[in-house]
Amino acid sequence: MSEGEAPTPAPRKRSLIDRALNIIERGGNALPHPATLFAILAALVVLASWLAAQLDVSVTHPATGATVRPVNLLSIEGLHRILTGLVTNFTGFAPLGTVLVALIGTGVAEHSGLIGAALRRLVLASPKALLTPILVFAGVMSNMASEIGYVLLVPMAGLIFMAAGRHPILGMAAAFAGVSGGYSANLLIGSLDPLLSGLSQEAARIVDADYTVSPVANWYFMVVSTPLITGLGWFVTEKIVARRFPEPPAGAGDAEDPQRQALTDAERKGLRWALYATLAFTAVLVWAALPFGTLPGAGFLRNPADGDLLKSPLLNGVVAIIFLYGVIAGVAYGVAAGTIKSDSDVIKGMSAAMSTLGTYLVLVFFAAQFVAFFNWTQLGLVLAMKGAASLQALGLPAIPLFIAFILLTAFVNLFMGSASAKWALMAPVFVPMFMLVGYSPELTQVAYRVGDSVTNIISPMMSYFALIIAFFQRYEPKAGIGTVVAVMLPYSLVFMLGWSILFAIWLGLGLPIGPDAPLVYPPAP
Repeated sequence: MSEGEAPTPAPRKRSLIDRALNIIERGGNALPHPATLFAILAALVVLASWLAAQLDVSVTHPATGATVRPVNLLSIEGLHRILTGLVTNFTGFAPLGTVLVALIGTGVAEHSGLIGAALRRLVLASPKALLTPILVFAGVMSNMASEIGYVLLVPMAGLIFMAAGRHPILGMAAAFAGVSGGYSANLLIGSLDPLLSGLSQEAARIVDADYTVSPVANWYFMVVSTPLITGLGWFVTEKIVARRFPEPPAGAGDAEDPQRQALTDAERKGLRWALYATLAFTAVLVWAALPFGTLPGAGFLRNPADGDLLKSPLLNGVVAIIFLYGVIAGVAYGVAAGTIKSDSDVIKGMSAAMSTLGTYLVLVFFAAQFVAFFNWTQLGLVLAMKGAASLQALGLPAIPLFIAFILLTAFVNLFMGSASAKWALMAPVFVPMFMLVGYSPELTQVAYRVGDSVTNIISPMMSYFALIIAFFQRYEPKAGIGTVVAVMLPYSLVFMLGWSILFAIWLGLGLPIGPDAPLVYPPAP
């Protein structure tokens, strides 16, 4: 180095977390697109069916005693089936229609401005002392409206915390923990529930062709999980993360940011009318759910044969009800607030929701082929029986067995962020496997949802992870993947511990996880 030349700064030493995350990021980026991955897996299933047929693999069905052999799809008959079934595999894929219908309804609510205004009203009206739990709770509840929590609530939480004299990253961390870490907690049924239940049902029918998994199969567990995640998120924010951000950055943010302003008169009027419409529709549903004879015409959505509510059009039509809630509340808000002036605006809202699903539809096409091929080959049944035999040989009790499954799901989530894509891959193996050792698809699904949620906030493969980094960089320009993970890792660990304990207690007590959702298979008569 010549005289007078400034010394070259030493390279910053990377932390262990940074190095580990770099490995995860490179490994995740090396994976193909999820749609491509399912296309490859579908091709591998065809090859695996040929190989299993050549090896004459067989198992004995424990319920019927019949011998089960894989079906070779790499044959003339198999190729005929693939060609003739390609379209119907896609159009008949159980999650597809339910997701589309639910999103059309919530699209009206989102396009009208109802969801954004409701979240602002909830958070901005909160007492300062309860700001953190309200943000976490609002994040959890926003899950029923797709990406609205990520794109609206998280940045708004930073502005709100800054206005309260606290570091904005602290508010964003609390909101992000609720939106993504609490992804499978909610007081209401959202679009994810019919999607996952459809995949679980497809997988369960590998063993039981008539098995049905309801979209509300995990509702009781979700409801109890909501205050748990809210409380844990509150604790982590105030007792752990707040120590790293004791003071807000000087001059951060714009005091005139419109997201921090109070609701307009039009927005308040819209929220009132949306509330009136929601209460009116809810009253109709309550009337429809009352026992026969309670009131004139009561019970018209109960099972007409026996008056049962659990297996009634009301619960079986939950997707249609989500659609109607979204449309009714969205239109009421939009008309009152002036954001909907004609039927064209309603259709625009529905179309906007559909316009975001291009990639999802491509993904579903290939996922549907994979699931169909997997079912046709009977490989899932063969693997499930062999896996069930191994599990029975190990003799693990239910709680350690499912805790291990939760940990496995949480680990896989670091490399594959999509909840539906992951479950489409895992359900055909694990749902039948657990059914054959006596556990219901609904129980397996709820264990999967716990594991899938807790590592969302530290997974670079999560689709909105890059967006969260950008939000952090607004207040900490040097923030990167390591920053986000370092902030969110305490939430992930505490959520995993707390949620696993709740699951273990729930399973130990034998509590139902949802309406007509047994813990065991076959369900008790």
